[in-house]
Amino acid sequence: MTESEQQGNGATAAAAPQPKVNMRILAQFMRDLSFENVAAQKKLQGSNVQPDIQVQVSLDANKREAENQYEIGTKFKITSKNKSDDQTLFIVELDYVGLFHIEGVPQEQLHPFLLIECPRMIFPFARRIISDVTRDGGFPPLNLDTVDFLALYKQELQRQAAAQAQKSETPVAN
Repeated sequence: MTESEQQGNGATAAAAPQPKVNMRILAQFMRDLSFENVAAQKKLQGSNVQPDIQVQVSLDANKREAENQYEIGTKFKITSKNKSDDQTLFIVELDYVGLFHIEGVPQEQLHPFLLIECPRMIFPFARRIISDVTRDGGFPPLNLDTVDFLALYKQELQRQAAAQAQKSETPVAN
């Protein structure tokens, strides 16, 4: 046996066998969709419209009764206001859900996997719905920028850690 074959075998033996990750999207659907064209209701007119778009994204993951199945919810709240007078132009709220079958993900990695990888897989479909709804509502189609679900996950962990730290610093009244 050559030295390079020995090194190759040693490296393979040292590495633990990685379970194969199996992920399938079983279904995806809109749980709730709301579009409010405030500009039309208030009869806002004029060519001095410069939209300022605010996007809020929240995530939720739940284990389903069936083995290895999870429900991942992505909620989008988008508010468009006119920069010049701060008048609301439209509001979109979308609760978009994906049902996933996931196997082979170690338990300690499952939570981030569910809240990073799963939303990343269904995001293009939610983006398309938002684009179509804003276009059909009388505005130019809103094409959301890609959401960085990893940064969103880290931000939520930091928020939870800060809330936990604040809770532990608060004195308990007797």
